Amino acid sequence: MKIIKAEVPVDVPLTQALLDQAIERGEARHDAGLQVSTLSYAAGCLCLGFADGSSIHLPVKNYPELAALSDTQLQQLQLGFCATAVCHEAVDLQVSIVGLLSASEPLMKLATQLVASRNGRQSSAAKARAARLNGKKGGRPRKVEVPA
Repeated sequence: MKIIKAEVPVDVPLTQALLDQAIERGEARHDAGLQVSTLSYAAGCLCLGFADGSSIHLPVKNYPELAALSDTQLQQLQLGFCATAVCHEAVDLQVSIVGLLSASEPLMKLATQLVASRNGRQSSAAKARAARLNGKKGGRPRKVEVPA
């Protein structure tokens, strides 16, 4: 078992400044996360809408937790936990939206490609240094094909 020591002593008096800092940290965390703005159900799919107008449709039949619900119950689903989960109080259901997305193999492949593309555009100090050295030599050396 790993023991983690608290960074801030728990007996520090609560002040308005500490509350303001906590609120700022919470807002920053909220803005950085996956935020769904709308949730609807139609034609056997959950539609998760985002603030920029984009949306994702997830077939209910692919998710055992949701497939067991009736159409009426699916229409009553709501966003919960700061719009990071799909919830239905009557059946005690809380499903993480990230979990729903990660259960879809095509969406995970797409996410992998997006991350790889974004990471490939990043330039490290080592990459920049290598580019400068190659530039001093007249650019990237040409590949020489050896005749077979």
